[in-house]
Amino acid sequence: MTRPLSPSAYRLLRGVEETLHRVPAVEKPRSGKALQEIEAWCAQYDIDLTVYRQGNTLRFDRRLLGEISEVLESLGHPPLNIALSGRTTTQQAEQGGIEAKSVRERPRARRILVSLPGLSRPPWLASESREYRDLDWQSLDLRGFDILIQVENLDSFYAFTPDIEAIDRFRQPLVIYRGDRHYGGGFAVLAETWTATGKPHVYLGDFDAAGMTFAIASQATHLLLPPLEWLIHHATTDHLPATQMKAQASLLEHRAALSSDHPLRDYLAIILDRQRGLRQQWFGKQVRMVPVS
Repeated sequence: MTRPLSPSAYRLLRGVEETLHRVPAVEKPRSGKALQEIEAWCAQYDIDLTVYRQGNTLRFDRRLLGEISEVLESLGHPPLNIALSGRTTTQQAEQGGIEAKSVRERPRARRILVSLPGLSRPPWLASESREYRDLDWQSLDLRGFDILIQVENLDSFYAFTPDIEAIDRFRQPLVIYRGDRHYGGGFAVLAETWTATGKPHVYLGDFDAAGMTFAIASQATHLLLPPLEWLIHHATTDHLPATQMKAQASLLEHRAALSSDHPLRDYLAIILDRQRGLRQQWFGKQVRMVPVS
């Protein structure tokens, strides 16, 4: 019974195929596991390697690679000049029978969790003011939204409604969960694409070193934070973990780059100088937009 080539064997052969565009031959050590697999596979399909074996190495040229490619094509496997990296399992399947799990696009790579106004519901489902959808971010037409609202914590995401005074001038907000290991990758790509629109990107998350760092890294233009005086009185040392000291170092650099009259400087002073923070769940609805940079 014959077996298809493994992803590692495919990677080796694709590397050889790319190199042969520049040189007439490529030598590979026969001690490697992937090459040993290729030799055994060639024997199964009567590809004679006698003239290509040179002691402890195997010499590949265009003729040998052509023979291997012909057999792969006859078996319905993907050609060597098509990479599987970054493709979904379905897209890999369209190229043949090889599935490269280590390099395929993860099933949730494009997924985001979005909060939308409640739409019509079937009679067996209770109506709610908001509904939540797991969708491919590329299915969104970003031109239909005038502000992106990124919510850090999942419980706060489900509780959040955009009908607050701080953003009432925006009519079409796009409310998205910042993400965890399930949704973080999809949101990161969407945030990068959103930046190119030049429209506001607001971060609503914990007022601590990690939250501020997340906001800056995601290229948020504004933060949703309580009024400064209120926050000074309510921020607490209990909400600023000692494990965030490394994040504080990057915030010190960010503060140093701000102008002396930038409104974020006074907010950062609560974290960096007073060593206090406040989790998002304690904010209440009295928040305002504070520019990031």
